Amino acid sequence: MLTLPSILTHAVAADFARGLKPLVLSQAAEVVADASTLQEFDSSALAVLLACRREALAAGKSFSVRGLPARLRQLAGLYGVAELIPATA
Repeated sequence: MLTLPSILTHAVAADFARGLKPLVLSQAAEVVADASTLQEFDSSALAVLLACRREALAAGKSFSVRGLPARLRQLAGLYGVAELIPATA
């Protein structure tokens, strides 16, 4: 499981995203991004999740998100990317 930081705003998202590839490659066949620790975030968190999805698919792995906060799910719907960020139990 790939755990997102508690703060994922524009100020820190790019740094976190730069380190995604090795994190994704270290995962098994399924990459699960754990968003349950997110406390402070903005739309940059969506960009990070989409980058994680791209890296997972490029590596031939499936992708899903666990614990997506309701507000971030709403942002995903607003931006039209909700279907690209599948939730897992």
